Amino acid sequence: MTQLKKSLGLFDSIALLVGITIGSGIFATPQIIAGYLDSFSTIILLWVGVAIFVFTGALIYGELGSRFPKTGGEYVYIQKAFGPFWGFIFGWAQLFIIRTSPAAGLSLITANYIGFFFPMDQSTKMIVASGIIIIFGFINYLGVERASLYNKMSSSIKIGGLLLFAIVGFIMINGDYSQLSIAATATGSLGSTGNIVAALMLVLFSFIGWDRVGYVAGEMKNPTKVIPQSMIYGITVIILLYLSANILYHSALGMEVMRNSAIVASDTAIKLFGPIGAGLISLMVIVSATGSINGTIMSASRVYYAMARDGLMFKWLNYVDEKYQTPSHAIIAHCIWGIALILIRQNFETIVAGMVFAILIFYGFTTVAFFKFRQDNTGEENGYRLPFYPILPGAYLLGIVILVLLRAYYETGKSVQDLTFVLTGIPVYFLLFKKRMNR
Repeated sequence: MTQLKKSLGLFDSIALLVGITIGSGIFATPQIIAGYLDSFSTIILLWVGVAIFVFTGALIYGELGSRFPKTGGEYVYIQKAFGPFWGFIFGWAQLFIIRTSPAAGLSLITANYIGFFFPMDQSTKMIVASGIIIIFGFINYLGVERASLYNKMSSSIKIGGLLLFAIVGFIMINGDYSQLSIAATATGSLGSTGNIVAALMLVLFSFIGWDRVGYVAGEMKNPTKVIPQSMIYGITVIILLYLSANILYHSALGMEVMRNSAIVASDTAIKLFGPIGAGLISLMVIVSATGSINGTIMSASRVYYAMARDGLMFKWLNYVDEKYQTPSHAIIAHCIWGIALILIRQNFETIVAGMVFAILIFYGFTTVAFFKFRQDNTGEENGYRLPFYPILPGAYLLGIVILVLLRAYYETGKSVQDLTFVLTGIPVYFLLFKKRMNR
């Protein structure tokens, strides 16, 4: 059988992490978050708190990737810890909400920023968004090197562009941070705690992506070392860029103006640099978002492939193209359902908040698996080990449980809808795959 090609190094891995994580979240969520909260101080505290939370998660996943350097990431960890049923449910959720939702949401934001140059109505934006998913599905079909090349290029542009945007922006502000102290009554309707929970879902979405590096471990040259190193370096870069961008947006626009913006990065650029600068920033956002779409297709498709290889997903997905050495059928499935979610859910916030709620549940499962592996000393023994065990992973797990429960309480209807995408996998498993696992 044709095998996946081992061609990815440390820079490829960091580019994948940064490329997926810095998608459109930092360019699309700050204005929505501003509606849920009443002051910049509260907003920046949420971003700092989530940054610490995510960095802890990245260290946990760094050890897991070092213990199990195989293609599939969380699917591998959950299946090893809890058995094939939970491995299947995780993979099913990946396909039907967790990994295809970012493709849908990011492509809609890309279409919004393309609208800066070519104004479009909502129907046209949905068509453009679908076309974007098809284009990057085709790039991934043609080879992991081509997809990784775009990741490296887009990651360089978004890191360099965001850094330059922040530096020049702070120079243009010239020390005037008066907007940061102006409060405005929150417009969210979920109450003070409910608004914070809704805002947290959006902040978390902006950071999600770091967890996908392990999905392509089977195509890395030295995954035991590369995975933890890329987690540490990549997340540090992302945190610094995100905090800088938030300070710049709020300093330039203020709370009220931000709430009325659909393309906050471009509006900030118009205020600071004029139309030409705003056009350049819009281009950077387009490259950034499409880089994340590309990285998501590249990583998530390997989960479906790994599951099908293990007999836990449709056999059609267990296929590697002989010419391009890519899991081509898995890539096609990812793109088809990503387009379907655009048509089903349509709204960016609904798409991404649902994805975060679902993924938090599996972050919890993965962290419990981490404790199990530590206790049983399972996996590779000579790789990276998380410090401050068990306090650090224990605090992380507690944070996950609290966030899931709060979101379920304050947005019960949406949470039920999101869980439905996950739970549809239960009858599918027992009808089609359980007997196969017992053979």
